[in-house]
Amino acid sequence: MFLLSCKKERTFHITAKNATTGEPYPGLSFEIQRSWSGAFENHYKSVGSGFLDENGEVYFTKRLHKNSSYSISVAPPPNTCYISDTDLHPGDETNFKAEFEFAECAYLKFRYKNTNCQNLDDHIRVKRFTNLDGYSGFLIDAEYYGCTDYTMPNYVEVPMGKWFFEWQVTKNNIASNFYDTIFLSSGEQKFYEINY
Repeated sequence: MFLLSCKKERTFHITAKNATTGEPYPGLSFEIQRSWSGAFENHYKSVGSGFLDENGEVYFTKRLHKNSSYSISVAPPPNTCYISDTDLHPGDETNFKAEFEFAECAYLKFRYKNTNCQNLDDHIRVKRFTNLDGYSGFLIDAEYYGCTDYTMPNYVEVPMGKWFFEWQVTKNNIASNFYDTIFLSSGEQKFYEINY
């Protein structure tokens, strides 16, 4: 007589860290959900939940159904502006590492001031981006012509961490390139001025 098991033991190593500093997030809640197809609809059931330890991680081991899908999620910390993944799917792996990364919000405001205006053909184009995976930064470059003195009316919510600025200034048909990098801490408000 053969006994076939519908379950196998699986281990999920769940971690959460700050995407910019690498520091762990202890105490965040996690949940593991099972999903399977029924005759007329999909079914979902929580098979495990809890909180990450002081190192921002947990090992979850349990005998789980073979013919089901599983998703792992971690609730983000408050004031989060960057989430690497909302949930991860381990597939059929027996041992799976679910790594979540978050970054809290910071705030940026820009001023672009042509301090040495030559004529209405003066031009500046500014790229503003970060190194966070899957986060593109500002989708549209800041671009101004002439004797500009423009200050953004409000601070913009952005993820904390490294921000890179590249700008090209053209005056009298001569283009010059400039670069800068800043680090924004969680909750920091930064007024960044480019005088050109």
